[in-house]
Amino acid sequence: MIIDQEAEKKEILRQYRALLKAAKFSREPSDKKQIRKAFDIALEAHSGMRRKSGEPYIYHPIAVARIVAEEIGLGTTSIVCALLHDVVEDTDITLDDIEVMFDKKVAKIIDGLTKISGVFDQTASIQAENFRKMLLTLSDDVRVILIKLADRLHNMRTLESMRGDKQRKIASETLYLYAPLAHRLGLYNIKSELEDLSLKYTEPEVYNEIEGKLRKTKLVRARFINRFILPISRELEASGIPFEIKGRTKSVHSIWNKIKNKNVTFEEVFDVFAIRVILNSKPENEKADCWKAYSIVTDFYKPNPDRLRDWISTPRSNGYESLHATVMSPTGKWVEVQIRTIRMDEIAEKGYAAHWKYKESASESSLDDWIGKIRELLENPEPNALDFIDDFKLNLFADEIFVFTPKGELKTMPAGATALDFAFEIHTQVGQHCIGAKVNHKLVPLSYKLKSGDQVELLTSKNKKPSEDWLNFVFTGRAKSKIKSLLKDEQRQTANEGKLILERKLKNLKLPLNKANLQRIQYIFEAKDDHDLFLKIGKGLVDFKRLNDAPKENGKLINPTEKKEIEKKTIHELVVSARGKDESLVLGNNMENIEYKLSKCCTPIPGDDVFGFITISEGIKIHRTNCPNAIQLLSNFAYRIVQARWTNQENIAFLAGLRVTGIDKVGIVNNVTRIISNELNVNMRSISFDTNDGIFEGKIMVFVHDTHHLTSLVDNLMEIDGVLTVTRIDTN
Repeated sequence: MIIDQEAEKKEILRQYRALLKAAKFSREPSDKKQIRKAFDIALEAHSGMRRKSGEPYIYHPIAVARIVAEEIGLGTTSIVCALLHDVVEDTDITLDDIEVMFDKKVAKIIDGLTKISGVFDQTASIQAENFRKMLLTLSDDVRVILIKLADRLHNMRTLESMRGDKQRKIASETLYLYAPLAHRLGLYNIKSELEDLSLKYTEPEVYNEIEGKLRKTKLVRARFINRFILPISRELEASGIPFEIKGRTKSVHSIWNKIKNKNVTFEEVFDVFAIRVILNSKPENEKADCWKAYSIVTDFYKPNPDRLRDWISTPRSNGYESLHATVMSPTGKWVEVQIRTIRMDEIAEKGYAAHWKYKESASESSLDDWIGKIRELLENPEPNALDFIDDFKLNLFADEIFVFTPKGELKTMPAGATALDFAFEIHTQVGQHCIGAKVNHKLVPLSYKLKSGDQVELLTSKNKKPSEDWLNFVFTGRAKSKIKSLLKDEQRQTANEGKLILERKLKNLKLPLNKANLQRIQYIFEAKDDHDLFLKIGKGLVDFKRLNDAPKENGKLINPTEKKEIEKKTIHELVVSARGKDESLVLGNNMENIEYKLSKCCTPIPGDDVFGFITISEGIKIHRTNCPNAIQLLSNFAYRIVQARWTNQENIAFLAGLRVTGIDKVGIVNNVTRIISNELNVNMRSISFDTNDGIFEGKIMVFVHDTHHLTSLVDNLMEIDGVLTVTRIDTN
């Protein structure tokens, strides 16, 4: 490939000027000087480096800096860090160099953006460790997260140049961690784009189908919106409130979620688009003006009372404020109308960055509360990064409920929170000693799930201590983290007591407490390590008669005959043997001593896009790429993923499940079974039908060779008069 260096130099300069134009908070000469300095260092450091697309690498940091400035609205320090975010990781420049050239703050942020290096336990998740490291800087500076989101957004926008398996891994990680994080920080536009781009690579057929339907219906939607807003615009103009009205189409990912969760078609998703009314109100009139606009909208269109959402009186915990109403249009379509002010709209678009601008707003306390909760979680992080990520994800909740204390104080909790979660929300000691609660003056257990509007009174006892089963009925990361910490303290105390008991016992047996004897005792009592042994003894779970009867010689416990375990391959050895030279696992009859199983969670069949996941104890498990667990596996364990492809397996039958729905007609079940029986080489394992008010739903389990075989059967079933849908389901 011939590279036109002059054209590239001009393009780099053009992009840099566009960045300066976007940096509206960096107009001072000193700001421009800092940005220029960072740009020059990055340009020099990344000189000669290219991205997978073949473009000069410098395009990437400039693009990230521009997102930071233009789409998130951050200032000079963030732009500088965005330009330099890869130099420490990819070049000879060190963090000390950055500190000398700029300052400690810039060095600290870039440190948070730099991946950790070093050797890891093979069962650990490197992705989770990197994510945890980035989050640990949250306690110092939230800008690390915001710049990382900008970095991820640009990587997702340019993902088409990557290999297919890499695309799925990065997209899964984005959907699992980064999109919820963007949502939690109030960056709705970025969250939606990350979700859509992730769907584009994890389920391309679904994405292309929905995106195509949105494109085809664009003109129809535009005409509908113009007619719908006409009377509202006239009335708002007459009221004297300055305003702007926009139409907003729902994201592809949101539409797909609705289709999946509500089991409806694209045409049945009623809120494919929303109308946004943005008012230019004075701060003191914001609430009144929004309700006035609501009154105008509902004068023309009938509202659905169950769909009113008032996030102005009680903003979401990420600072989001808006009034949402769903109204019926003259054509019989439900339309969502969002009413907010310019300030509220900016917070909705720019999230935490806009929150800084409006320091006096109501959003300040709720966002600061959330950051405070995350800091608390980070102070006592899990030793296992994956457990830590799970706890952190619980704080990225989308749905919220509002509950009240006995004195009427409002508290925001995630949907799914229990009475015990609420106790830990009030105070750790309240949670620690909680024995029950009264909700709306009625006694309820600790596991009671709270609902919006509940008034909660907590009951405590000084003698109450946390137990391990508490972890099963708390929902929030805060409560889980606190309970684990309290249990560890208690376990430490029990283990210390166990150690003293063992020391006394060994003294009576005239045996020293040394490493060799400890290892023998661990084997006798089947303990994992010293701590586990002392804990078992402290809890009274060991029978010392076994220690009395153990063979001894010269103050030593004799090593008993131990069972020789079958030698297991390490994860690394499994990966190497599974991937082979072409890094692709071939699924078929001639496997070379590599054990694999088809996972029960998604029951793949030949023709499905699949990947292999290397487990520690069950060999390799094959999952469909759209498996419910794929996002988490690809996100956290990409290094244990093996590409997989099918060979021709015409003689092997695989179990597949189908759900059939339709209008209950005489003989329809016979027609369904006849089609299946007539289909070449399809054997039916089971069939069940339920009918309700003239609608039937059937579940059929059949043996097929591959996806083509299954598709042929589905097409034939769809031709039966009365059948409305035929969808594939899991077989477990």
